[in-house]
Amino acid sequence: MKKHFFSLVLAALMLAGSLRTSAWGPTGHRVTAEIASFYLTAKAKLAISRIIGNESLAMIANWPDFIKSDTTDKYKHTSSWHYLDFPGHISRQEFDRLLGEAKGENLYSQTLAMIKELKTASTTPERKRFALAFLVHMIGDMHQPLHVGRDEDMGGNKIQLSWFDRPTNLHKVWDEYLIDFQQYSYTEYSNILNRVVTASAAKSMQSGSIPDWMWQSHVLSDKVYAGSPEGAKLSYSYNYVFVEDLNAQLLKGGLRLARILNDTFK
Repeated sequence: MKKHFFSLVLAALMLAGSLRTSAWGPTGHRVTAEIASFYLTAKAKLAISRIIGNESLAMIANWPDFIKSDTTDKYKHTSSWHYLDFPGHISRQEFDRLLGEAKGENLYSQTLAMIKELKTASTTPERKRFALAFLVHMIGDMHQPLHVGRDEDMGGNKIQLSWFDRPTNLHKVWDEYLIDFQQYSYTEYSNILNRVVTASAAKSMQSGSIPDWMWQSHVLSDKVYAGSPEGAKLSYSYNYVFVEDLNAQLLKGGLRLARILNDTFK
C-alpha cells in the first residue's frame, strides 16, 4: 500500500507540468511543508516517520492536487476540500456564522476530519498516509487567500487579467506566478523565510484557532480583490505591493502546520 501511495506521487510529479494545480501550486505547498518540518517536536517527527517513512512533508504536500489527474474518479469527492468561499467584506461574526453553517465537505470540515483520523489509533496505515497528506495540503490551502475568497468568481478564477502581459486569472497569479516570480527553490524559500522570523514572532503566528487563521486569510482576500481588478495588467508593482503578504502567508502556513502536527502527535 505504501509503495502504491508514493508511486502515485512519483507518477504525478512527471505529469505536474501539464496539470492545473490549486492553492499555492507545487512550490508554495512545499515551502509551507518544509517550514513546518523545522518546528516539529521529537514525538511528531517519530509519528510522521512511522506514517511516511523517509519521505518528507514537502514530498507529500502536493499529492492532493496530483490525484486530480486520476481518471477513475476515486478521489473526485475531495475536490471540495481545497476551499471554502465567503462573501466579501463581512464581519467576523458573520464569518463565524457562515463557517458553522457550511454544508458538505469543505476545507474547514475536512481539516478537522483529517486531524481526527490521525489521532485515532484504529486508523489504518494507508488511511493515515492519506490523512497526513491532505492535512499538510489543506493547512497550506487555507493560507492562500483566494481559497477562502468569493464564490461568485470561484476564488478569483473568473477574474481575467494579465501577468507581465501573459493572459491569466487572479487565482493563477496567487497559486503560482507570484511565488515563481521570487525565483527561489522551495528549500531556498523556506530557509529564507525561516531565517527572518524571530522565536517570539513565530510563537505569535502559531497562536489562535483554525477559524482565526481562515478569517485572517479571508480578510487578506479582500485586499487582494481590491488590488486586482478585472483586466488589470500586473507586473513589478503588483509584486511590490503584495510580496510581504505572500511571504507572511507562506510562513504562517508552515508554522501553523507544525503546531497542528505537534498537537496531533503529542
